[in-house]
Amino acid sequence: MAPEPHPATPATPAAPATADEPPTTAPALATAALPGLPRTLTSRARTLTAAVRKRCADLARIETPSGDAPRLNTLAEELAAGYTATGATATRDSCAHGDHLVLNWPGRHEELPHLLVVGHHDTVWPVGTLADWPVEEQDGRLTGPGILDMKGGLALLEGAFALLADLGQRPHRPVRMIVVSDEEVGSPDGRRLFEQHLRGAAAVLGLEPAHPDGRLKTARRGTARVRLTVTGREAHSGNDAADGISAIDELVDQLVAVRGLTRQPGTELNTGRIGGGTRANVVAGRAEAEIGLRFVTTEAQRRTLDTLAHLTANRPGANVRTEVLSSRPAWPERSANPLLRHVRSLAAALGHHLDGAPAGGAGDTNLAGARGLPTLDGLGAVGAGPHARHEHLRIDQLGPRIALLAALLAVPLPRLR
Repeated sequence: MAPEPHPATPATPAAPATADEPPTTAPALATAALPGLPRTLTSRARTLTAAVRKRCADLARIETPSGDAPRLNTLAEELAAGYTATGATATRDSCAHGDHLVLNWPGRHEELPHLLVVGHHDTVWPVGTLADWPVEEQDGRLTGPGILDMKGGLALLEGAFALLADLGQRPHRPVRMIVVSDEEVGSPDGRRLFEQHLRGAAAVLGLEPAHPDGRLKTARRGTARVRLTVTGREAHSGNDAADGISAIDELVDQLVAVRGLTRQPGTELNTGRIGGGTRANVVAGRAEAEIGLRFVTTEAQRRTLDTLAHLTANRPGANVRTEVLSSRPAWPERSANPLLRHVRSLAAALGHHLDGAPAGGAGDTNLAGARGLPTLDGLGAVGAGPHARHEHLRIDQLGPRIALLAALLAVPLPRLR
């Protein structure tokens, strides 16, 4: 059984901007950080593209489904080695389902609050997927299980730090990165670690893939994974059917009723897994289903989870139990977004147009965005098809993303509050 989610703990608000971070434009900040920075980053990122492309492929060839601790730990070791080579110190945070990683890079101004980057190294793909879907390049795309979500993002950040190291540069402020091993199942343990390092962060950046058109993610829906377990009473389905209480029949009726939750504003539901019973001639004594929920607002999330917590059985003698396996709060869109303005300005300095938009999926950045902390996600690879057999990233977008990430690390943040 997956552990109950950790309750949200109040995060220390982001520290106010310091005197070395005047409210000025990104091009001016870029020039101050390193003369000729845009041209230098763009040129150097272009030369690094081949190495980062190979790194994306190599990481994707290490299959890491959620819960497979040996494989996840193998990749954690590989990632730690790669990031350490760019100047990070790496520590492993032990977890029975696969270790998490904590990386720290020193900044030029160690007294400033840290920039927090969040990623994950688990995927939704089972071991053996590579046997009939190998990592390969086709028509300017790199395809393979987990290549976009999010082996590509992990490789891009490594490339950005390698770029700065090659230039003899360090990030402007300390950078901390959390790579969790259970994001694809809602971060039931990783949430604890993320919230620990969220305290005092100046801003939070997520390495999830961008929107297919390259836009960043400025808001996310809330989510929850809920398990419904029904117990009944077994009996011979021919001789003693009246003595039995079918857990499967009860579960089916409950799921039909639960589907009605989607008529409430702001709630979406998907029954993703169902099972129960033993044989066709035995009245099922147990059945369960796992439900995925998405919420536009915190109020919709509270209302829906409260309804599920108070389900009662239709059949005398049956029992219905609800478990919230993991949950993430809704991260609402905000009218003013100085962090997005900063990143858009940096992209413009590098010669690219970039914008942001809300996303339908959820991630660990929900926890920061929901609290009003300066947060952006979608800074990973550009492509399409996460969690689908056409998952791929665009090779031509690797260079621009490396340069953008390097600029974000090197250039001082403006006032974000």
